[in-house]
Amino acid sequence: MSSASIEVLYFAWLREKIGVEREQVALPDGTVTMGDVLLLLRQRHAALDVAFRDAAVLRFAVNRQFAKPDTPVSAGDEVAIFPPVTGG
Repeated sequence: MSSASIEVLYFAWLREKIGVEREQVALPDGTVTMGDVLLLLRQRHAALDVAFRDAAVLRFAVNRQFAKPDTPVSAGDEVAIFPPVTGG
């Protein structure tokens, strides 16, 4: 692992599940994708392992731009993970 990291922000029930609003996460060497970040986070937090099993119910952003699992993530990026917004 390198010293390169990203900041991960959690919203809504994800934040409640792990009790963390944000954290710094070290990245492996080389470019990774949002999907790789999800795998890293599943290994880091048991509660997220369960929550991320159906990633289709989650939304992602990299540097405040909506992202998909194949979106590249690099050192210094801000990654946000949140459930879809519902309303009435």
